[in-house]
Amino acid sequence: MSSDQQLKDLVRQKYSEIALQDKETNQSSCCGSGGCSTEVYNIMSDDYTKLEGYNADADLGLGCGLPTQFAQIKPGDVVIDLGSGAGNDCFVARSQTGETGKVIGIDFTPAMIEKARQNAERRNFNNVEFRQGDIEKIPVSANVADVIVSNCVLNLVPNKAGVFSEIFRVLKPGGHFSISDIVLVGELPGNLKEAAEMYAGCISGAIQKTEYLALIKDAGFESITIQKEKAIYIPDDILSKYLQAEEIDAFRKIDTGIYSITVFARKPGCCAPGSGCC
Repeated sequence: MSSDQQLKDLVRQKYSEIALQDKETNQSSCCGSGGCSTEVYNIMSDDYTKLEGYNADADLGLGCGLPTQFAQIKPGDVVIDLGSGAGNDCFVARSQTGETGKVIGIDFTPAMIEKARQNAERRNFNNVEFRQGDIEKIPVSANVADVIVSNCVLNLVPNKAGVFSEIFRVLKPGGHFSISDIVLVGELPGNLKEAAEMYAGCISGAIQKTEYLALIKDAGFESITIQKEKAIYIPDDILSKYLQAEEIDAFRKIDTGIYSITVFARKPGCCAPGSGCC
């Protein structure tokens, strides 16, 4: 991959295919990357089924956490979901905002937008909308959202600093986000980092945990907190697509870790002088 645009095109193509797959196929691979595992468990995703507002039709099994569970959404809030897919987190958020709130899902894959809109219309959700757009340039005005959520999406974006800058712009002063994402501790083997399929499957697009948290701080956020963290275990039959047997054995023995984290951070109550938002 030689450019950010090529990476974006790859992800758009892959997630267009994923939109047409069933949940079981997606959950058996790394964020739907297509590398089905013979081991019977979900690699990344957490169980949404007990959350109020859950809709099975909108759950493609692509997440790596439950950001809406930790997002402190209140009735009447405006919530934005970045990388909204088929609408799962949006519908959970709607159950928390109530009829007086509003939920906006942003996704840059047309097939996902279409699927999410169909899911919303089927349930007569008039205060949930889906907009096609790039989360590096969120199609929402400044200082609009009370809460922003995202689930296993920012790791797919080349310009993560740009996304956090956009999140800061779109949040109201005092607003906050809760984002679930994949991060690394230590360096992955080169074959994994370079594999396009694994990029679309969330792993090789991930960055170091320390760097990820630093980007949030550099964007101007405060009260940065890791709300949940879990190690991700990739089965050997998926790793074997990218590594030789001896490389897998060596990988298991080193301190490299792949983690799902859910991170909370707040935009300060007043922006910088001259910004026009105070």
